[in-house]
Amino acid sequence: MMPGSPQAPRLLVIPVSGAYGMGEYARSLAIARAVSARWPAARVHFALSRDAPYAAGAPFETTLMPSSPTFHSPAVIELIERFRPTVVLFDNAGRTAQLRAAKRIGAKVVYISARKRQRNKAFRLVWMKLIDEHWIAYPEFIAGSLGLVERLKLRLVGRPIVRYLDVVLPPTDPERQRALLSRLGLNRGSFVLIVPGGGTGHPGAADAVARFHAAGVALAASGEPTVFIGSSVAGGATADPQLRMLQSLAQAELAELMRAARLIVANGGSTLLQGIACGTATLAIPIAGDQAKRIRRVVAAGVCTRALLDAGDIVRHARDLLQDEPARAALAARAAGLGLADGIAMAVDALERLQANQPHQHKVRVRG
Repeated sequence: MMPGSPQAPRLLVIPVSGAYGMGEYARSLAIARAVSARWPAARVHFALSRDAPYAAGAPFETTLMPSSPTFHSPAVIELIERFRPTVVLFDNAGRTAQLRAAKRIGAKVVYISARKRQRNKAFRLVWMKLIDEHWIAYPEFIAGSLGLVERLKLRLVGRPIVRYLDVVLPPTDPERQRALLSRLGLNRGSFVLIVPGGGTGHPGAADAVARFHAAGVALAASGEPTVFIGSSVAGGATADPQLRMLQSLAQAELAELMRAARLIVANGGSTLLQGIACGTATLAIPIAGDQAKRIRRVVAAGVCTRALLDAGDIVRHARDLLQDEPARAALAARAAGLGLADGIAMAVDALERLQANQPHQHKVRVRG
């Protein structure tokens, strides 16, 4: 703990949550776990939609709401006033009234933006005066540097601190990896890992998980050891010994599988960046509107390839990489060479500074 940090935080975490997707929850959960490790006496409380498939199993105190907390300001404000957090972490979520309620009780406010729309929202003058720290959820080369207007607003308002979160990924644990591979009957560097995410309600992508699953079945049928991690798929049962079907996996175990895989097939969300940070060749498929642009930037950096949201196209691109070892190895090497910063460590260090009430400073990027 940094000198001058007076106490363990009372952290209220409010991510976007609902029936589809879990990127915000996974990111904020990783940060919450790290907070508990740094301050064993910390109190952590989540506000989640009761429709979120992970809500019932959340490992921290949780208040369930009819849908994403963004749409329930009275309930969120009541929770803020009852829990009395020292820090409120909004991940792609929140309303002005909710931020004001946090400031009213003296809490620090951290906002994570993962999309351009939310980033623009955080750079409105009224929000800049309420936010203490604005964390942009991707590296600068993906999310884009601060624009002229953003910099001018920062100079005018004098806050918040802006940081690029780079990548949120649990630290490596070789023993955990060995145990996991043994349990699944896999060898390091010998399998394809398919992680479609929690699905999406976006037009044209409602059956995204099923398309990823169909690609996994085809790859396994061709003799490629394949691990599919995702929700149940109608008609998805298979007796193929080359296909391992997992409903879900703890974040730390998923990270170890990503590090051990020969190829990762993922959507264009946070899993894509985690795969790249693991130094593993990655094939990305956009399943939401914001993901296509993100994938184009990553492809342009030479650290992944892409396919359409079509089982046949996914299989074709995956086989091309699996059969071209120099190309696959080059992708992996360029990915490893990015040297992305540890977003978890950055987040916890920043929270510690907030707890210590250190003065504001303009910070565009923090490493380590």
